[in-house]
Amino acid sequence: MIITMAPEPDRELNRLFAALADPTRRAILARVATGEATVTELTSPFAISMPAVSRHLNLLEAADLIVRVRDGKHRRVSLNPIALERGARWFGDYRTFWDQSFAKLDRHLETTGARGRRRRAK
Repeated sequence: MIITMAPEPDRELNRLFAALADPTRRAILARVATGEATVTELTSPFAISMPAVSRHLNLLEAADLIVRVRDGKHRRVSLNPIALERGARWFGDYRTFWDQSFAKLDRHLETTGARGRRRRAK
């Protein structure tokens, strides 16, 4: 079995989607999308410890979804929308594919007269 390293853009997308796979991280992102927040503010809505939230933040930061800046004794967290744009572009490519595929299917159904016909139950 040969394992090859994924090209860099693929690794970035893998980190992005892995970070978005967790509901807690998505909730953290939703919160920072409304504005900058401290780690303490991000911890309060969850029934998990601050170290657990910090681990989530580390994954979000590794995926480049957030930016953390030290402000005195606090760390402020803000959204980095550029990473989300990369994911949206990736989905956009597939949306184009499916839009074209459904358009072709519509044309095929119209030319064959199969559109709107239903099978009879036996």
